[in-house]
Amino acid sequence: MPETAGNRDEWIYVVTDIEVDGPWPGANSMRSFASVAVTADGEERGAFEAVLEPLPGAAPNPDTYAWFQTHPEAWAAATTDPQPIPQVLTRYVAWVQSLPGPRMFTASPIAFDGNWVDYYLRRFTPYGVIQGPYEKDRLFDGPGLCLRSYAAAVVGRPVAEISAGSLPAEWYGDIPHTHRAIDDARGYAHLLGVLFRRARALQAPAG
Repeated sequence: MPETAGNRDEWIYVVTDIEVDGPWPGANSMRSFASVAVTADGEERGAFEAVLEPLPGAAPNPDTYAWFQTHPEAWAAATTDPQPIPQVLTRYVAWVQSLPGPRMFTASPIAFDGNWVDYYLRRFTPYGVIQGPYEKDRLFDGPGLCLRSYAAAVVGRPVAEISAGSLPAEWYGDIPHTHRAIDDARGYAHLLGVLFRRARALQAPAG
């Protein structure tokens, strides 16, 4: 069905990737993150990237840290020139609020990346990723979008089979998955546009 003014997707999708030094927010730290804001047509509306100081009292998980030592460029990108967390989150909130609405947080998968970003937002700002019905001042709109789940639905495969390496590289804009947050966020943002186009094609009448 062709898009009209009444059914055009007006949302801005804030596609986000994080790099963390362990699995548990609080005990471990989010060392860097990046968000790329895109329309459903794949038009980029802005990007945000930051390296964070570790949380007070936190320490890297030994297994995660050992993995990063086998990817030194990713570790360097996630830890070089870190900034104080409250300052970064204040800037991030202002950046998100500067985007035209409605705005939806998007990550792959949202259960992991979204949990970390929500923890940091609620600890250092008045906001969250998914805010309850009685929170009137909201940073994001809608329920959030799990890019991994959406990809599984569009391509008709189990969610467990979807990963950065399981879909064609061109769907990510041929942007390598480097574990540098801004690279991976841009790849995921490109993927979202591809999936939206494929979903629209599936809805088009045959013939």
